[in-house]
Amino acid sequence: MEFEVIDRTKSAHAASVAAIWTAACGRDLAISQEAASYDLQPCAGASHAGILALVGGRPIGFVLTSHLGEEPEASPPEMGWVDAIAVLPEAQRQGVGNVLLDWAETWLQDQGCKYWTIGGSIRTFAPGVPAKLGSEGFFLGRGFLSPPDYSRVWDVARDLQDYDTPSTARRGQGFGVRQAEEADAPLLHEFLKREFPGRWRYEFEEFWRGGERLSDYTLLWTDSGIEGFCLLTFEDSVRPMDRFFPWSLPRPWGQLGTVGVSRTRRGQGLGAVLMDGALQRLRAAGVRGCVIDWTTIVDFYGKFGFTPYREYIILARKPVP
Repeated sequence: MEFEVIDRTKSAHAASVAAIWTAACGRDLAISQEAASYDLQPCAGASHAGILALVGGRPIGFVLTSHLGEEPEASPPEMGWVDAIAVLPEAQRQGVGNVLLDWAETWLQDQGCKYWTIGGSIRTFAPGVPAKLGSEGFFLGRGFLSPPDYSRVWDVARDLQDYDTPSTARRGQGFGVRQAEEADAPLLHEFLKREFPGRWRYEFEEFWRGGERLSDYTLLWTDSGIEGFCLLTFEDSVRPMDRFFPWSLPRPWGQLGTVGVSRTRRGQGLGAVLMDGALQRLRAAGVRGCVIDWTTIVDFYGKFGFTPYREYIILARKPVP
């Protein structure tokens, strides 16, 4: 077995990553080369590394890892990620996964990381280990554990064809919901720095740095200015839609991501108003199959007709001192 360092600028490496991931995880979790290329893009202030395992020149497995060491508000400097790891089905149970994970954990320790998780990175392939794969035993045998207060997360989904505003999201006076415009970028950035200075602020900066479309954000406005935000993904967004694995849902597809309301406005029902405005935007654009990814608040989204779609197991490991 040989190894090749992954070059994030090489389309051939992105193609290999997409092919191995899809073969290992199955059609329901398939990703395109485009999605792999997007996830392989480097992030500001982060270190990235990865290798391909090859037999006879043929890629049979890969591992990707990262560490956001220069953004302590977005991620603790002692934390790292195994972004993704996968081995072709015919090469599994032959020690390839162990070799790849050994390499990744050594790299993370060399960056000064004290603990790391499987998935959940900034350019994440998945927030954790997909439960349907039944592969958690491999990681548990390697010393990974599920945090007791954060062991499972879900994607939820629904068909928006018959979506209607729930009574809890009826709009009143003094606020409104609309898509963001280019001129809103500084105001949205200031809002996020004030209200969500951690990962959500950082992800917006990465979004803007990458030249993505600001109108994918939906904003909650009051007389005071921006009081909430929600990020959407459409099939023509820069972010490839297949990163959210919508395959079993009716097309057109859409995704509803992070939803946040300012501290002074929480508890007033405005989160539901913002949610409804974002869902109405998706529906008006023709979206049917809608995914809300990486959440623990399944009951909240259930009020809007969403049901569990996919489950992930959160696994983290601390190295032996």
